Amino acid sequence: MRFAINHICAPNLPLAEFFAMCRRLGVSEVEIRNDIPDVLGSMTAAAVRAEADAQGITILSINALYPFNVWSGDLPDRAQRMADYAADCGAKALVMCPLNDGSKVAHSQVVAALDAMKPILTDRGLTGLVEPLGFPISSLRSKAEAIAAITEAGDDGTFRLMHDTFHHHLAGEAELYPHRSGLVHISGVTDPGVAVDDMLDAHRVLVDSDDRLGNVAQMRALIEGGYAGPFSFEPFAAEIHALADPEAALRASMDHLADRLAPVLSARG
Repeated sequence: MRFAINHICAPNLPLAEFFAMCRRLGVSEVEIRNDIPDVLGSMTAAAVRAEADAQGITILSINALYPFNVWSGDLPDRAQRMADYAADCGAKALVMCPLNDGSKVAHSQVVAALDAMKPILTDRGLTGLVEPLGFPISSLRSKAEAIAAITEAGDDGTFRLMHDTFHHHLAGEAELYPHRSGLVHISGVTDPGVAVDDMLDAHRVLVDSDDRLGNVAQMRALIEGGYAGPFSFEPFAAEIHALADPEAALRASMDHLADRLAPVLSARG
């Protein structure tokens, strides 16, 4: 099992320090962001690539293009600029998130957006990681909907699913798609008082024994189903961002998950 770490786990660390922390944890695959922290807005792609190369880091993705499924306004320009940055910094993929404000987006619009994104990605050798958001107000909640749109747009490998354990739980979607998943985001919710439909990014912490999202069960099923990619930590809770020692907290979560998943990993060989 491979772990990856999203920069949002330790947004107060400058990129070089974040990379160094990851390597101390035995992790060489990371995700960088254009929000918290805004690496794209604060560093050149060449500087990011040089730092990654110097520390032996692979950049899995830039997180995220939003809202990818409403192909209008400045989105086409932003998509091209983000793709250029991704290619120049050595990233492998762009995370693509749907509109999440309660508005409906027709299936045909999702397909049209994928059609428009495809040449932008393929010209730069990038993968598009389509991430359904499980919130009740999301315009694309389920992986089944995403797969239908990807299939209609021509399923040639340009697009893969982003399986997010938080959003999978919120959407109430039973089906897993291990062979269609290019990356898995993991985070937990431990607050016993929040209803599932009221869960927000602010509730997302590192996975421990009090997790309510079934991360271990989801990860086990994905592994048993043939998923062999990384599991990337992506907590959004302010208390995680404010940790004085994010490295110790991440190590504890990694150890917890490795221990719980040891039987399935051993069986897989």
